[in-house]
Amino acid sequence: MVLRRLRTLWRQLLRLERPRHSPGVWRNRDTASVLLVCALVALVSSWPWLVEPNLRPGMEAPFTAKAPQAAMVVDSNALEERRQELVPRSTVQVVDEQANGQLRQKLEQDLQAVEQQAKSDQQRIEPVAITTEERNWLRGAGGTQLTAWGREVRQAQLRMLSQGLAAGVAEGQLLQAATLQLEPLAPLPRGLGARLLASSLQGHSNLRSDPGLSQRRIEALITQQGIPTIKVQQGDLITRQGDTISPQAFDVLDYFGLVNRRPRPLAWLGHFLEALAIAGVLVLVLRRWRACLEPRQALLALGALLVVQGFALWLGPLASPLVLLVPPALLLAQGLGTPCGLAWLAAASFLWPMPITALMGGRLLVAAAVGSVAALAAGRQRSRAELLQLAVLLPGTGLLLQWLLLQWGLQGPGAVARVDLVSEALLLGGLLMAGLLLAPLVETFFGLVTRARLMELADLQRPLLRRLSVEAPGTFEHTLMIAGLAEEGARAIQADIDLVRTGALYHDVGKLHGPQWFIENQGEGANPHDSLDDPFASAAILQAHVDEGLKLARRYRLPRPLADFIPEHQGTLKMGYFLHHARERDPGVAEERFRYQGPTPRSRETAILMLADGCEAALRSLPPGTSESEARQMVRRIIEARQDDNQLAESGISRAELELLIRAFVRVWRRMRHRRIAYPIPARKGYSA
Repeated sequence: MVLRRLRTLWRQLLRLERPRHSPGVWRNRDTASVLLVCALVALVSSWPWLVEPNLRPGMEAPFTAKAPQAAMVVDSNALEERRQELVPRSTVQVVDEQANGQLRQKLEQDLQAVEQQAKSDQQRIEPVAITTEERNWLRGAGGTQLTAWGREVRQAQLRMLSQGLAAGVAEGQLLQAATLQLEPLAPLPRGLGARLLASSLQGHSNLRSDPGLSQRRIEALITQQGIPTIKVQQGDLITRQGDTISPQAFDVLDYFGLVNRRPRPLAWLGHFLEALAIAGVLVLVLRRWRACLEPRQALLALGALLVVQGFALWLGPLASPLVLLVPPALLLAQGLGTPCGLAWLAAASFLWPMPITALMGGRLLVAAAVGSVAALAAGRQRSRAELLQLAVLLPGTGLLLQWLLLQWGLQGPGAVARVDLVSEALLLGGLLMAGLLLAPLVETFFGLVTRARLMELADLQRPLLRRLSVEAPGTFEHTLMIAGLAEEGARAIQADIDLVRTGALYHDVGKLHGPQWFIENQGEGANPHDSLDDPFASAAILQAHVDEGLKLARRYRLPRPLADFIPEHQGTLKMGYFLHHARERDPGVAEERFRYQGPTPRSRETAILMLADGCEAALRSLPPGTSESEARQMVRRIIEARQDDNQLAESGISRAELELLIRAFVRVWRRMRHRRIAYPIPARKGYSA
């Protein structure tokens, strides 16, 4: 019994117990671009096998190795650590001539200012205060004496700069050094010149670091201290299969030539084909679950996969699966559906760059679990506020799961220290918040239809719907009636309720180009088709409401899945009334001239709207005494007529679902014709004048 149920469940999962409509047709250019991006994804994913060695520190050893002979191997890890320790205290600085020029120019300006101050009788604010004795000396000195004094000050600055000047030297030390440099001068000119030099050099430096000299000094110090080495005896165990390769073990393996640094074309080709197959299967799954998938949406999924692979390779062990996998999975699940989000998450997890250590494997499982929850929850979020809550809960969940994994897993005592969980959670939350802000732009550019966007477009105060209610009130009421029927039908067969309701609101917006030509807007007035008296022109007017509706959809930037409701709700149906009048005049008139141009419904949602549109007027016209069985038979006749006319051939809707739709439409009709209590109306009272 249990085995039979499992077998039945498996068949349902394979066939889904209903026919599926065929995917939309892509142009050759679209297919080529998708295949090109698939190849790029495969190339990036297989890159490590093309340019990197087959072994790296931190990965699990694929074999057991022993030292074939005794050797002294350079410990590259210890050597790098020693080099980093020597960098702060081994930096070599040289004199920067550009800085020297700027300091000399500043001294020239100060000398000119002092000379101007000596010639002027008015006190001015200058870089260096001049005493009365110094002013008298400057005024009494001749031109030759002042020129010689300036030359001595400049030479003293050059001597100080040639020795190197640090920015942090105290002013007193600079003044003392300048005084020593001007020792041959008399006390008055020596003191004034020393203050000028100290003022021009204070807080400045003419030194810059020289990387080449610094590196040579570091290498010399390392040579003096001795290069760290690893002593290996013949027969020593280097690494055991399955153990993590340490940096020292990697150096020994590389010394004995056990690390292959050459490109491995066969291994690369195998991984390239594997990644190409995964990317191709992802595209096929996306088209299987979303037949109306556009090429740009497939490129979005593949582009996200390419970006994730690139970042994972670039960051290496520092890459966070939680940060890289969860945001794209959430975005694709919102825009393309939960199955598409889960398919992308599975492909990205399979293509995660190797090697995967025990710690990275656990983190990858946590990211896959959180991403799956995000994809499943994305299909239920109906507003931006709910998505905001999800953006807060997902990082917290990932933080908790990784903390439990690192605490109680087999990761070692220092694993928690190597992973900054709080920073990772904050980064994930920030990316999700940024995704919410950028979501409208992504939705518009790639034609995605999220639940939140559908709810926003279903607002009756949207400009296009407001125009419809004001300029074509009869069409607007007709639209609301059809929306109720279609929503109940979608609920009955588990179709996309939000998409059907929103599509129903916009399916007849093309009637805005001439509302008076449609009977629901004519009221008690005359029908303009009678005065036109041309069935061909009348048929063109009916077709025009589809064409104009598509123009309005483009003008108001409706998503393509919503715009598809405009032509597909009419399909290629006959305009029977005007065809009858045309054949009264000419029996040989071709029927194709009185059919809508289509296409026929290509999804279950547009098929539901077509059937609701055909049944709405008939149900509303039933007399009060009509029974449910009679209403059901009438709806069945209308639906069978659509089916016989091949209007539902590409919709993927089954006969069993058609029966459920019949019952759903009749339920709505039964609610519409509920009885009302007759309230007594009191007679008017007369009042005397």
